[in-house]
Amino acid sequence: MQLYCNSLTEYKRLATLEVKVGDLLIGNFNPVRIQTMTTTDTMNTQATVEQAIRCIEAGSELVRITAPSKKEAENLLPIKNELRKRGYHTPLVADIHFTPNAAEVAARIVEKVRINPGNFVDKKKFETINYTDSEYMAETDRIRKQFTPLVNICKEYGTAMRIGTNHGSLSDRIMSRYGDTPMGMVESAMEFLRIAEDLSYRNIILSMKASNPQVMVQAYRLLIQTMQEELGHCYPLHLGVTEAGDGEDGRIKSAVGIGTLLEDGIGDTIRVSLTEDPEFELPVCRDLVKRYTTRQNHTPIPPVDQVPYSPFNYKRRDSIAFNNIGGKQVPVVVADLSDVSNIKPADLLGIGYHYDEATDKWNIADAAADYLFCHEVLSFALPGTLKVIVPNTLWETAEDKEKYMPLFSAEEYIQAKNTSEVLNFVDINTGVALTEELLLQLNNGKPVVLCLHSSNQHAMPEVRRAFMTLMQQNIQLPCILRCLAADHTNDEHLIHYATETGALLLDGFGDGLWLVKTDAAADTVDHTLLNNVAFGILQATRTRISKTEYISCPSCGRTLFDLQETTARIRAVTNHLKGVKIAIMGCIVNGPGEMADADFGYVGSGVGKITLYRGKEVVKRGLNSDVAVDELINLIRENGMWVETSN
Repeated sequence: MQLYCNSLTEYKRLATLEVKVGDLLIGNFNPVRIQTMTTTDTMNTQATVEQAIRCIEAGSELVRITAPSKKEAENLLPIKNELRKRGYHTPLVADIHFTPNAAEVAARIVEKVRINPGNFVDKKKFETINYTDSEYMAETDRIRKQFTPLVNICKEYGTAMRIGTNHGSLSDRIMSRYGDTPMGMVESAMEFLRIAEDLSYRNIILSMKASNPQVMVQAYRLLIQTMQEELGHCYPLHLGVTEAGDGEDGRIKSAVGIGTLLEDGIGDTIRVSLTEDPEFELPVCRDLVKRYTTRQNHTPIPPVDQVPYSPFNYKRRDSIAFNNIGGKQVPVVVADLSDVSNIKPADLLGIGYHYDEATDKWNIADAAADYLFCHEVLSFALPGTLKVIVPNTLWETAEDKEKYMPLFSAEEYIQAKNTSEVLNFVDINTGVALTEELLLQLNNGKPVVLCLHSSNQHAMPEVRRAFMTLMQQNIQLPCILRCLAADHTNDEHLIHYATETGALLLDGFGDGLWLVKTDAAADTVDHTLLNNVAFGILQATRTRISKTEYISCPSCGRTLFDLQETTARIRAVTNHLKGVKIAIMGCIVNGPGEMADADFGYVGSGVGKITLYRGKEVVKRGLNSDVAVDELINLIRENGMWVETSN
């Protein structure tokens, strides 16, 4: 099988062509560049300049500015001139969607233009059309005629280009032949890339963005494979999860998607698209990139002779079900309270269990941990759904062998004379403990869950290598991903956990999460944060849905309402709707497409005007923004998905 990266076990950057954007070199093993996009009205020169400066001073190596029409494209010149006058020479990128003439203007002004293949020439009306081969080719000929002038201008002016495919804006023609798939995204970009290659223009960067990290990752992998097979070389890749949202959720989703690819040496430039002011995206970008600055020095991992799974198609690893772990059950969450002594009911609040002393009852949240790891037998009655993992020596003394389960080291399990008839947990450092002796012992039919972790700097690939060994040995025991972190900030922890475990979950590996902080971790990393991050990772990877999911764009100059304020308002009244997906889009550009994966959509359709969607279907058009949130609630009610809060 042709792989999408140099190695699944050794950290190596993917070799790509070198592209020059102004004086900035991208690709060809240059540092991974970080960037963001302004949210101001492009016609407001001063506001755009000031925000661009804030982004540059926050570390942005490129600044993207929307140019939805010719007039905005023309106004890029005074913006650029003012920035240069004030001593800022960071390359500017014009973001183009529907208007080729705007791109042709912008390409004469800024250092790079970004076009979206789904919007640039093709129609996007969500019509089901069966194209004949001749009709299909006629459309590609039309693309060539309209795209060629832009390529020639870019060649003349030395302007770079990003061919940026969005999952949410595939054309009707592409959809008719490939469907709403990663392969459709790849072909959408390749059509434009082939034209550019024919015209001897290679100053190009590509991207495959989606709000669903699984779709995004598969699309990038397929793109690399396609370029290698068809062209014999790869263009630089810009990574991003579009419409990621804000706060913890936005950071986790971005880290899952971007980090999965960075782990395999893929990516030459990144953007973290948050529904926040753009300068707040840059620290997250830096935290992601810095993880790989010394990664090439990691402890060697045995190479892979044969890959026993497809990295291009999601399939969960087959595993035996023991109790609520493994099989077709959703991944479990283990809360680590090993740092707490004399645990009381109040200590369980952060992991989703609230004890009401007056009624002597437990209230259990949707995001409540399934297992608790600690170093003591608790002095109170446990909530009905919660089970406890303790060191095997302590388990020996526990009276309740149904609620309490032992944790063994690999060596302890091999030598154990007494094991649980209910469930045993075996802690395995994948770099040293997955021995032939242990593998033989694991196939003895006992109810065992493996807790896999790695002390290798290149941890995720080492754990992934262990999964491949288990598959090759036909060991189908369920596996929990035990991830340790000792970072300094909350964001660093979010990124570490999301990258290390999310990458595995996206490939179908893992039946649970166990997140651990070391003593060196920040004091602010508490049990509540760890629990929220665990459920956030499972939500982002679509492996366990425990809350409302928001698909929210990061805003730009096209946004027709205050996106941050509106997102907060919608969250406040809908965050109890477990499993409901709500898209909040500033404009129509990517709205309907990204909402293909959402149940409901709230989209700006004019100044102060909102259009509501059910999936891709327009339900209410041109609503005043002051009543639109209430109308969204009514729409959710009408579709039988509203739940009253208990307060």
